[in-house]
Amino acid sequence: MNTAVILPLIIFLFIFFVIGFWANRYIQSTNSFLQEYFLGGRELGGFVLAMTMIATYGSASSFIGGPGVAYTKGLGWVLLSMAQLPAGYFVLMALGKKFAIIAKKNNYVTIIDFLKERYQSNAIVLLSALSIIIFLFSSMTAQWVGGARLIESLTGMSYTVSLFIFAVSVLVYVIIGGFRAVALSDTVQGMIMLIGTIVLLIGTIVAGGGMTNIMSELAADNPNFLSPFGAERDLSPLYVSSFWILVGVGVVGLPQIAVRAMSYKDAKAMHLAIIIGTIVIGTIMFGMHLIGVLARAVLPGIEIGDKVMPLLTMEVLPSFFAGLVLAAPMAAIMSTVNALLILVSSTIVKDVYLNFIKHDASEAHIKRTSLMVTTIIGLAVVFFALNPPDLLVWLNLFSFGGLESVFIWPIIFGLYWSKGNKYGAIISMVVGMSSYILFDRFYPNAFGLHTVVLPVLLSLISFVLGSMAMPEGRRKELERS
Repeated sequence: MNTAVILPLIIFLFIFFVIGFWANRYIQSTNSFLQEYFLGGRELGGFVLAMTMIATYGSASSFIGGPGVAYTKGLGWVLLSMAQLPAGYFVLMALGKKFAIIAKKNNYVTIIDFLKERYQSNAIVLLSALSIIIFLFSSMTAQWVGGARLIESLTGMSYTVSLFIFAVSVLVYVIIGGFRAVALSDTVQGMIMLIGTIVLLIGTIVAGGGMTNIMSELAADNPNFLSPFGAERDLSPLYVSSFWILVGVGVVGLPQIAVRAMSYKDAKAMHLAIIIGTIVIGTIMFGMHLIGVLARAVLPGIEIGDKVMPLLTMEVLPSFFAGLVLAAPMAAIMSTVNALLILVSSTIVKDVYLNFIKHDASEAHIKRTSLMVTTIIGLAVVFFALNPPDLLVWLNLFSFGGLESVFIWPIIFGLYWSKGNKYGAIISMVVGMSSYILFDRFYPNAFGLHTVVLPVLLSLISFVLGSMAMPEGRRKELERS
């Protein structure tokens, strides 16, 4: 156990808990627990909005799993990862002002609130809730695994003990502070992620004897490490291009990101967030994945990809600075877990429990139920994380693809196509979810594309055909007759 490395992490955890207790004052004093706990009162400024989107999007996959894959595949994975550059831009420009205005006017708290009101369908509410619970469980499991791997690497404790330490820390923090605590801590965490990426990149280049020397060593090991096709030449142009749907344009369909477009205070904040978010996401994603490739020359022979980042950091930086830098992946993991816990909890409490079970629940009852649900979800994810995969990035990407296949067209067409109706939305969601799971299980990367592409295309066709086959006017005629 390296005390000098662990001390900065303990300091940052203490800061996050202070933020949580501070945010709890708003929860205690508010007249609307749902608006405050799940959306922070819709008061996010541009800088905070950008940082909370970055910290939510930049997860264990970006800081631990992604660099671990880059370590095995080379510079081709760095090229692929840059499809994430415009993610924040796509979300805020596609949803943007219209989504925020509608959400504020109608007091929407979750993405399902919008879908329910737009399509007037309880079936859509239940389908949406089921999709979020199924796919975000895999994403949260990835974050839990990443946090446990990090603590395991730093302390030498077993994976199981590390997992429980991480889970308890996150659960206490989220339950205390809600969305406002998540957003404010995301601001701190986003800055840590940016600075940590730059410092570690410089440290890795110095430790490797400069870029020229590192590239020579990589070329001597396997020339394909320097090609855009990957070490095993399995990154085809078609496959790499398809990631622009998975982690670029398709991010609009991720509920945990889309809900951020409900929470900013004005148009100026949104425009500032687009600029800051694009610059910071680009820096972090390029830097962390490039570090993963360079690590192969500094620390060859690492067998578990998810341990590349913590081991490299402790190798190339002095202990205390290593602790500061390793606060970056810890920050990324914590912020993503926080956001996902809040989202799943709000889905179960607001969209299922209050809609279908107890319509007239008091504020005190809603509060107790929300805290209890958040705790149960967290403990359930711990159970699933007890048997971790070799590379957690695949869990996270599975979650991304599933959510995008279900939500992207109901959200986009719900905002911009007046003829879209509940029949098109329901068929699109069912086709998107079922086809994604089937392709992922039995025919992944069909035609050389990432698994998400065909389900997104099929859900698009289903939405359009379903809406046109049962247009709103014809539906009303049938109902009258």
